Formats: sequence, structure tokens, C-alpha cells
Amino acid sequence: MLRDELVELLSPGGLTLLDSLPPYDSERDIVKLVASLRSAGHPPALVAAVLTQAKLRAKAGGAQGKFGDFAERMLFTEAGLEQATRLRVAARHAARFRDAGIRHVADLGCGIGGDAMAIAALGLRVTAVDRDEVTAAIASYNLAPFPDTVVEQGDAEGFDITRTEALWLDPARRTAGHSDTRRLTDSDDWSPSIDWVFNAASRMPVGVKLGPGFDRDLIPGSAEAQWVSVGGHVVEVALWFGALARPGITRAALVLDDDGAHELTAPADSPDEAVGELGAYLYEPDGAVIRARLIGDLARSLDARMIGDGIAYLTADEPHRTPFAQGFRIVERLPYPEKELRAALRERGIGVLEIKKRGVDVDPARLRGRLALMGPNSATLILTRAAGRHTALLAERLTP
Repeated sequence: MLRDELVELLSPGGLTLLDSLPPYDSERDIVKLVASLRSAGHPPALVAAVLTQAKLRAKAGGAQGKFGDFAERMLFTEAGLEQATRLRVAARHAARFRDAGIRHVADLGCGIGGDAMAIAALGLRVTAVDRDEVTAAIASYNLAPFPDTVVEQGDAEGFDITRTEALWLDPARRTAGHSDTRRLTDSDDWSPSIDWVFNAASRMPVGVKLGPGFDRDLIPGSAEAQWVSVGGHVVEVALWFGALARPGITRAALVLDDDGAHELTAPADSPDEAVGELGAYLYEPDGAVIRARLIGDLARSLDARMIGDGIAYLTADEPHRTPFAQGFRIVERLPYPEKELRAALRERGIGVLEIKKRGVDVDPARLRGRLALMGPNSATLILTRAAGRHTALLAERLTP
């Protein structure tokens, strides 16, 4: 979004027009809607801006969006929405500051203001800072309902941290812009840099949101690292320092699903269980558990064992319900060679096949095409290594 577009959008007429639009529908005749708005005398730039906002509000809202019903009163940029924290996760970030007795938080690199909204909603004072003028203006709009919140345009590393009690940081890990941004692979190029973040964390309570694939070797020993999974997808690792870190915990896997929040915690990476015989059930740990390296603790809670060294599948003789893994009942072993596997699947009339794999070099999409599936039945095929041997397992999912 350009500055001129934002000025038009933030005018009383622009916001009124935006709120007057019908709910965004990708199937609607957009050309006809544009023509109708233009014939009503609205400038082309304003029409484009409000339609873009309507589309982004629809993407951000609803049961599957990051902001739910709140999206109807927010403004976005494409990059800002993509990089924003889900409100459900942001609420848990905010609770850390509240529970630690923090009264004033500086959100450096606030983006469109998602985390700052959650922190302010708990009655904490927030100073939100973003270096991009348009993004800072949008954050100001989104945070307007909270009187104890101030938005400033500025660089995170130039912020005087003595002005606040604690910091929340979401370093910019992509190139500048509001759409089509590129990921920055070197943490020295982030804004603020990871060295600056860790230096600040040695002086005051700090929370920092990072990508789930952040190099574990760079995590300081003083930090609590919490990997977060939402609906089966790992969305971040948050590092907590000082009063924001829980005593005795350096590794945590937080799983958020339709049933609520579930967490595994440990003082350190947990040792794996021993490799054992393949049982009647197989478990695929949630990605947050895998990244937190708490597979061994999960295995022990399920009375399960590893199926192979370095393979993130567990096996057990009895079924167990757990929010930390998807369970499968092993129906039967199938031959692993592709020609024999294809024949076995045809014999069983399997026309719809979910393919999962770990520890084997297989492209599931290409394999599915080569299998030439036919028949009325559906199943899950798990390709892996059990006790060092390539193994094909026909399985069915266990219901939660």
C-alpha cells in the first residue's frame, strides 16, 4: 500500500465506503462492483484501496483467520497480515507480561499491531514501534481503541529501552515492502539483529518471536524456548528471558487445537526412548514436540518406543489419546517396492490415498501419480524405516 492510498483510505469518506461494502466474496463479479463504485463518483485509487482492504479483512476474519471477528474493524497490508501473530497466540504472549507483573511493554517491530492489541487488551501500557511509515499508521488505526497505547515510527535498534519495563520483539525477517517480500536468511540482516535482541535480553525481560526453524544452536541457555503449533502447523518459536521465562523450563511445546491449549515442558531436550518392535499403533508427534525435542518424553507418556534412530515416529501396542500426536492403527504391512505396492493397493480397491513419510526419499505427490490408484476405498499409507528397514504401512487414523 502506498502512502497516498492510505491517506485516501483513512479519510472519513474512505472508511465509510469500506464499511459500506458487502462481505467480500471471491465469486462476486468484481468488475461490476468496481464499475458501480466508479459510477458513484469514487476515485479509482480509493476504489482499489477499499476493495483490497475488504479482501484482506475477509482473509483475516472468520473461524480460520488470524483475527476472527476483530478483522472487521482493522486495516491491513498483505505483508502485515502474512507476518502478523494469530490473535489466539498473541493473547498467550500478552499473558506472559501480565503474569510477570509488567506494566509497560515496548513492542518493537509491531507491524500492524496484532501483539500490541493483545497486550493492551490486558490493561498494560504499550509503546508500539515500526520503521515503516504506512505500517505504523495502520498500527495506529488498529490500536486506537486502547488509550494507553502509543505508536511511533522508528527503528527498533534506535529505541531507548530504558523507557519501558520489558520488550516484545518480532524482528523483520523479510525485505521491506507491503507485498511480495523476500525472506532474509542471515540473522545479522534482521531488524533488529539477533545480537541486538540477545544483548537487550541480558538487561531486561524480553520476549521474541522467531520462525520455527530458527537455529537451535543460537538459542541462549538463559532462554525458555517455546515452539507453538496451531491446528497442526508450527507457527513460531518464542524465546522468553528474565521474569518472562518460567523457572526450570528451557524447552516447551504448546499445541493449540479446537479443544484448547496443551503443553509439554522440560528443563532440557529429552532423551529419546529406545528403538523397539513395530506395534499395532503408530504415532506422529506434533511438529512443536519434534522441534522442541521432547519426543522421548512423549513416548514415555504413551508407553511407546521409537521405530528407528532419527525417525520421528513412535509405536505402541495399545491406543492412546493425546493432543501431542496423531495416532494411526496399522492395518497391515505392504510390500515396499513400488511395483508390488501398486499391485497391493489395486487389489484392495484404494482410489484415494494419503501418503505420509519420514526417513525415506520419496515425493508423495509424484508417487501417488505413479501408483495409478483405482477403486472406491480410501486409506493412509505411511512410508518410513522401521528398525533400519524400508517399510510401507497401510493405516487408518485414530479419531481424537
